Amino acid sequence: MSQKVGDRLKAVRTMYGLSQRELARRAGVTNSTISTIEQNRVSPSVDSLAKVLAGIPMSLINFFTIDLENGEEIFFRKEELVELSDGTMSMRLVGATRKDRNLRVLHEIYPPGGDTGDNLIVQKGEEAGVVVRGKLEVTVGERVQVLGPGDAYYFNAEIPHRFRNAGDIECEVVSAATPPSY
Repeated sequence: MSQKVGDRLKAVRTMYGLSQRELARRAGVTNSTISTIEQNRVSPSVDSLAKVLAGIPMSLINFFTIDLENGEEIFFRKEELVELSDGTMSMRLVGATRKDRNLRVLHEIYPPGGDTGDNLIVQKGEEAGVVVRGKLEVTVGERVQVLGPGDAYYFNAEIPHRFRNAGDIECEVVSAATPPSY
């Protein structure tokens, strides 16, 4: 094993929010064992490292393959969100460039009278959202409800649905869906 094992162990331990003492307790080893590995003063055997990693818990394969310097963006400024607007409303997609995205998060703005269109939306998965400002009429199948600030929705997205601003001011919504349809 390379000298980087200690650096990697410290990074993984820190990423999981564990102190050296807590990891040692969980793994059933001494605190000095963790300390000397992290200082790269010893090169642990595969069995010793596996025992330490069991305290996280993490496999040897994950330990050596986890991307500690993940180049993917985590934070996004308003101007970096991808606009998916059709002109009648604004939908800004969070994390559009992330590979293997399993979640769609939108910041939606509906002008007075703005809606998702005449055709009801049907997609796989689930959808949820919270109204931040204004009034949002949500239609899910035969059910219709007008929601205000702080009100929320959560439904099976395979049921035909649509959204419409039911007020006379802009309506702002933050929504999520899984799996992402776009």
